[in-house]
Amino acid sequence: MKIGLVGFAGSGKTTVLNTLTGLHAAGYGTDVHLGTIKVPDARVDALSRIYRPKKTTYAEITFNDIPGEHGAEHKGLSRKAIEAIRDLDVLCLVLRAFVPPGETKPPDPMHDLEAFHTECVLADLAIVERRLDRALKEKTDALVLQAFHLMKTTLEQGLPLRALPELALHRDKLQGYAMLTDRPLLVVLNRAESEAAQPLPPALEARLKELAAGGLVLSASVEAEIAQMDPADRGAFLADLGLEESALTRFIHTAYGLLDLVSFFTVGPDEVRAWPIRRGTTARVAAGKIHSDLERGFIRAEVISYDVFTKLGSEQAVKDAGKQKVEGKDYVVQDGDILHIRFNV
Repeated sequence: MKIGLVGFAGSGKTTVLNTLTGLHAAGYGTDVHLGTIKVPDARVDALSRIYRPKKTTYAEITFNDIPGEHGAEHKGLSRKAIEAIRDLDVLCLVLRAFVPPGETKPPDPMHDLEAFHTECVLADLAIVERRLDRALKEKTDALVLQAFHLMKTTLEQGLPLRALPELALHRDKLQGYAMLTDRPLLVVLNRAESEAAQPLPPALEARLKELAAGGLVLSASVEAEIAQMDPADRGAFLADLGLEESALTRFIHTAYGLLDLVSFFTVGPDEVRAWPIRRGTTARVAAGKIHSDLERGFIRAEVISYDVFTKLGSEQAVKDAGKQKVEGKDYVVQDGDILHIRFNV
């Protein structure tokens, strides 16, 4: 999963990146900073203890800290930044909700959210209008033309494309356009330490619902301190602040929820691995996540539920109990399925 961190100058997005990934990136510059984290999964840990594989591979999240504009007269995103975020799975907008040392002007996260949303809408609308102009000069698939008209109407109303249902937009015909407002959006409200445990303001929460976006609160300064602590001390520190989980854990849960991701597993003496996929993915498509040959030559999937496996203790015990399923290409993979793909190419 590739997540793009965006935010206006002073939002603290690079501090958020450093906190989540353990990097030490500088806050200003023109380079895209990259950081990767492994997604903790107790099921992977348990399977690895059983199989003792040569390699254990967790799902990963790659963070891209997208450089913005830092000039005093410009609070928007540059053309370079807009192009950089088109290739990402999720956009994460960091909003400043704290007063930096030496300043007295209060933050205005709602204004920054609207400014970002407006820029994304205008960028998408420019693509849609160009595509519709071109459609007048060439033969265009009726469903594609219908989708672009729908997008134009939606964007002109100031609404994000992500709010449109799948059946209305026919996204399978629009994969090459990388619309910004069709990307899942996660908004992080970066607060002062004293407000780290407070929920999202009701007005902001309501606006995020209108934008079909997710949101969470963190204090980058607090999380940076937590990251430096001994793991044994973190729980008590979080409890003192009124927090149950670290920002990283909450971030992962929220991002997975936005993308509607589940995980299946492949196991064996060489590797135990988690594979994140969209909920509703079929066995054949899931096989393609492992390798294109498995999708191309798919025969069947031998499926064991993680819960059944841990209850019975081994693959052989599952088979003896008649609990291993044999499924075809249209089987919808469930969260926690252990898959063995049979194929022939």
